[in-house]
Amino acid sequence: MKKVFSLVINCSFVPDGFRYSYIVPVPKPKEHYSKSLTCDDIRAIAISPILSKVFEHCIIDRYQNFLVSSDNQFGFKKGVGCSFAIRTVRSKVDYYVTKGSTVNLCAIDVSKAFDGVNNLALLNKLMKRLLPVKLLYLY
Repeated sequence: MKKVFSLVINCSFVPDGFRYSYIVPVPKPKEHYSKSLTCDDIRAIAISPILSKVFEHCIIDRYQNFLVSSDNQFGFKKGVGCSFAIRTVRSKVDYYVTKGSTVNLCAIDVSKAFDGVNNLALLNKLMKRLLPVKLLYLY
């Protein structure tokens, strides 16, 4: 596997088989069902080839210093989630309210945000973090 992964990085070529996955529809818990089943009642899970997942984990492990995120990001991080975000917002609101201030909140549903990621902007951000060129070419 090490030789295959080294070839992938050195040749900047990701085998087609690494890119394929299949989608499995998984029903959400019953309390979320509407009277008639809709797309909103189902979540899609992508199943990727094992070799590509191992490669992904190797890349993340080796280049994790380039892939850090803000402490204010709670999604897609191990050990944190929605409850941490809610607690953070709540503590900020409580702080300002106890000081006599008014607090206005705005919530935005970004559940579909990754469908519209600007790839050029993402690539520019990775370049600014000085991600190794060989890894950028895999993009």
